[in-house]
Amino acid sequence: MPSTGHDGERIIRGIPVSSGVCQGKLLVLGRTFVQVPEITIGAEEIPQQIYRLEKALIATRLQLTEVQRKVSATMGDSDASIFEAHLLMIEDPMLMEETTRIVERKRCNIEAAFQQAADRYIVAMSAIDDELFRSRVADLKDVANRVINNLMGRQDQNCLSTLTEPCIIVSHDLAPSTTAQLDRHKVLGFATDIGSKTSHTAIMARSLQIPAAVGLKDASETLPSGQYALLDGYAGLLILNPTDATLFQYGQLIQKQANLQEKLQDLHNKPAVTLDGTPIVLSANIEQADEFEAVKACGAEGIGLFRTEYLYLNRETLPSEQEQYEAYHRTALAVKPQSVIIRTLDLGGDKFLSHINAPEMNSFFGWRAIRFCLREQVIFRTQLRAILRASVAGNIKMMYPMISGVEEMEQANALVEQYKAELRAEGIPFDENLEIGAMVEIPSAVITANALARRCRFFSIGTNDLIQYSMAVDRMNEKVAYLYEPTNPAIVRLIKMTVEAAERQGIWVGVCGEMAGDPVLTPLLLGLGVKELSASPGQVPQVKFLLRRLKMQEARELADFALNCESGAEILSRAQTLARNIAPGLFDNQ
Repeated sequence: MPSTGHDGERIIRGIPVSSGVCQGKLLVLGRTFVQVPEITIGAEEIPQQIYRLEKALIATRLQLTEVQRKVSATMGDSDASIFEAHLLMIEDPMLMEETTRIVERKRCNIEAAFQQAADRYIVAMSAIDDELFRSRVADLKDVANRVINNLMGRQDQNCLSTLTEPCIIVSHDLAPSTTAQLDRHKVLGFATDIGSKTSHTAIMARSLQIPAAVGLKDASETLPSGQYALLDGYAGLLILNPTDATLFQYGQLIQKQANLQEKLQDLHNKPAVTLDGTPIVLSANIEQADEFEAVKACGAEGIGLFRTEYLYLNRETLPSEQEQYEAYHRTALAVKPQSVIIRTLDLGGDKFLSHINAPEMNSFFGWRAIRFCLREQVIFRTQLRAILRASVAGNIKMMYPMISGVEEMEQANALVEQYKAELRAEGIPFDENLEIGAMVEIPSAVITANALARRCRFFSIGTNDLIQYSMAVDRMNEKVAYLYEPTNPAIVRLIKMTVEAAERQGIWVGVCGEMAGDPVLTPLLLGLGVKELSASPGQVPQVKFLLRRLKMQEARELADFALNCESGAEILSRAQTLARNIAPGLFDNQ
């Protein structure tokens, strides 16, 4: 519910998804997914209805391809790749088969049949307890709405191409294809009733660098167009009729953020070293081979996580060995002499090849990552050979995801040795001393870390999965989300156990999960003995800003406190206090 301030000021609270502050008049849009009438048809009309659907699908594909082209030209291939998922949905045989069955069974018009089939998919996806699955609901609605519009010969009711003055968009939801084409000169920011931080709409907002908030409940139904408001993308607030005092306060915030950005930019070429001289490897995570420019721009020291599964997704054929080799080798050369850590395929969980590993009842605990690769050795061989060939660049490392014990590690290493022998026989060069590591994401990996450390050169802790598997919690399930606690004493001790096992065997430990990108938790991780942090490029400058103001003694004292504390909330509070004391400028907007 909105809260009321002085002089009629009202605050509606949502979820922040894209940082920044803007102010202006609201433009409230209506819902785009409109119910269509069901009309009875004769059996002889069914072929013509199917033909109409085929034409509408072709038209929709052409529209989305044009959107993709424009996004690629203005924002880059990485953002344009979002629409590969849209294009694949158009060709989903199950959706088409379900539509045809409805037409034949109910003898109804194709618009109604298609919407009913799409509705069933939307309901099923919305019920899955995983944020990434639920965030794809907006993509399906976007595609379905376009298909229905083309079937009915109507224009998008919420087309924003004709805006005449700058405004803040308020809508029940925004389709990703609509967000991608927003004019940054006319759309100051947007707020929606529904949505999540990982939705494609949120991703597009961050790429466009416009403030955005989601989850405002019923704002689009209760607010009028033309009302003056301020949108706070840092805190997820829509402030209606802001007072002079509020505007002054946010004016100061904007100036502080501008000053902070200047300071962060000044750190670009400076090393990630603590105030007392301890060097830390601060790397970046990437999903696409062409993202190395973002790595350079953020001042990261190489790539700590190259998520290779994105080479496999949203395509009809598997990437060849040569295609993968070129992607890995090009990336390695681009960041040389800094290193690239390539993670082997982590398919499953929330990422699937529709023709190989379809979603399971509980995909995160099923046939995924190293389990998938050890079974699908033809696919694994292609990738391992490509990585080995690319390693001739001299700065590539490789790690296996979701290792649960020694057997998996030994099997994977044996395959690597087999493919090394193949390449030697073929006279193809590679790095004989390629460093191979294991991701620590499962409690069993921590418990057997001593044995695993004897079989690899480094550990990389994936804190997202480690917390999920250790606490048996889906952080997007609101009933148990409170249990997803990075500072839980159990998680702190699991990280420490991993570090101790690594130190006994003389190998290093990094972190590449969300904890690595949170400046508040940087001192805790370093105090526990972590030597490398890898975060998304956008998070790297803030982490560097904090650790350059941190003394290792402070970090060790925080870690000692955490290891002897029984409360995750107390550990978090102590970490927040330390972070704010040494780098207050990072937290002025909180």
